[in-house]
Amino acid sequence: MRRLPRAVVLLGVTSLLTDISSELVFTRVPAFLAARFPGAPVVLGAMEGLAEGVAAGFKVASGAWADRARKLKPLVVSGCALAALARPCMALVTRAWHPLVVRAVDRVGKGLRTSPRDTLLAAAVPAGRRGEAFGFHRAMDHAGAAVGAAAAALLTAAGVEAQAAFLLSVVPGALGVAALAWAEEPERPVPGAAAEAVP
Repeated sequence: MRRLPRAVVLLGVTSLLTDISSELVFTRVPAFLAARFPGAPVVLGAMEGLAEGVAAGFKVASGAWADRARKLKPLVVSGCALAALARPCMALVTRAWHPLVVRAVDRVGKGLRTSPRDTLLAAAVPAGRRGEAFGFHRAMDHAGAAVGAAAAALLTAAGVEAQAAFLLSVVPGALGVAALAWAEEPERPVPGAAAEAVP
């Protein structure tokens, strides 16, 4: 297999680290909430429903922004950083509505980064290698979920409290953002240039 461009590799590394961070938190959230709130199933259902709605809405919005933006990397970095900062805050929840806010902010980050990230992946390789690039990225994403879930299980078995695991999630999250700093933004047509060239 030919070597993939550095931007594709680093976007994959970011997804791997981001998913590790996410799994360190959200695999333990149901038990964490159940120990604190009598209506934990309702809180959990409301939290996930709100989160998915927020993520879907921001994916649509970020797709439109990605089409108009001259630079996409700032959108991806902002989304990753927002999620990385939000997740550890789950350790601080004391009211039933707090987890909803934390999870919603995390999903804002996901929605914000997804469309511009995919646009960067597509721009980083020739058309004939896009399947390879996206396949690599999805593999890294799923590997991160597997590693994160395993790490969460090991921490639980070792007696590490949920709040400590939530705070630890900032480490892979921050490393994921740092990996993006090394990714060069691929060249792509200036938004609107094609339309302006048409007489």
